[in-house]
Amino acid sequence: MSSSAQHPLVPLARPPRAVPPPRPELTRARECLISGTAEGLARHLGVSTGLVRAMFIALTVLSGAGVLLYVWCWVFTPWEPGKSAPSRKAPVAWVLLAVGALLELIMLQQLGTGYMLGVYLPDLGVDGSMPMLLDLGILLLGPVVLLVGAALWADLIDRIDPTRGPRQAGVVRGIAVVLLVVMVVAMVARPTGPVLLLAPFAGLLAMFASSLMHRWRELSGERVRRIREEQRSEMAAHLHDSVLQTLALIQNRAGASSEAARLARAQERELRAWLYDGDAPADSDLPTDLRDYAGALELDYPVHIDVVSAGLSTERASGELAAAAREAMLNAARHAGGEVSVYIEGSTSGVDVFIRDRGAGFDLDEVPGDRLGVRQSIIGRMRRAGGSGTVRSDENGTEVHLRIAGAPLRSEDA
Repeated sequence: MSSSAQHPLVPLARPPRAVPPPRPELTRARECLISGTAEGLARHLGVSTGLVRAMFIALTVLSGAGVLLYVWCWVFTPWEPGKSAPSRKAPVAWVLLAVGALLELIMLQQLGTGYMLGVYLPDLGVDGSMPMLLDLGILLLGPVVLLVGAALWADLIDRIDPTRGPRQAGVVRGIAVVLLVVMVVAMVARPTGPVLLLAPFAGLLAMFASSLMHRWRELSGERVRRIREEQRSEMAAHLHDSVLQTLALIQNRAGASSEAARLARAQERELRAWLYDGDAPADSDLPTDLRDYAGALELDYPVHIDVVSAGLSTERASGELAAAAREAMLNAARHAGGEVSVYIEGSTSGVDVFIRDRGAGFDLDEVPGDRLGVRQSIIGRMRRAGGSGTVRSDENGTEVHLRIAGAPLRSEDA
């Protein structure tokens, strides 16, 4: 038998074809030049941003197709995910305002000399004739549109831009209004026909209309918030007289460490947070974080943890002090149970946290070396953070004292 018969040829398997990575989603960049449209489209297509911008400019020559495509992409492309407000590098409002002011200066010079686009107005007679109206209308429409566009851009877009804000929007709007008023005065002093006066008056009307709409939205939002707060207050009063008192009665009758009491405390805490915290989430400061952690421990262990805070400090929930306090609370709930008290005191020199329980107590020197919870997670963590941690324990209970130096809370943060 031939070797070919003994070893039949087997077709080689084709190597798997590389699957191209998925394209990024078509979203606009929040850190952008003007609108983030070119940046988002370039990122989606995998090309440079300059090439996309050149494409829009080239298509603009074709009867303005580039402008229409840009506006269409701008309107229908969402922002990339994120909570921060979009920030634009280009001062669009100031550019529109500067170009509009330059065109208005040219128009005022033409009105002052009586010469308009090569036509001497006295020869035609300032009687509102059609050639004069068309010439003056062309030169008048540019500055009006640019000034109104600058004011609207500042009011609708720059107002919520974190790098600019309402103050800059107000300055741009004020300058645009002054320039339009100067235009009206100049046109009245040099009669150009009543029809042309409609353009600057329409611009002023558009500016004030957008401002009134903004104020109307603010008033409507304030009215909705006030109605919602009144409804919340009525509901809180009703629930306080019924549900909250029932939950408090269950805790008193069932015992502090019973399952029913722990569930009742958790429900009471959630209900009170929903009723009294409002729509804005609570700031993640140290007392708030330890209260939330105490509620979570009460669901898992037969313990009642009371968190009390006095004084003010800038210590946050993400610091080492909060982590060490959570570890001490966990040890108290796991090994002691019953009643645990947490006292937070802030002063100008620092922050102190005391965690006390009424358990059997222990001797830290007798704790095995492989048990690193107290030594490393509490005392060692505070030492590495520049603070201190001490543990005092006897047959009457255990007290953990944590201290870290910190700056006092500023008045605007209170």
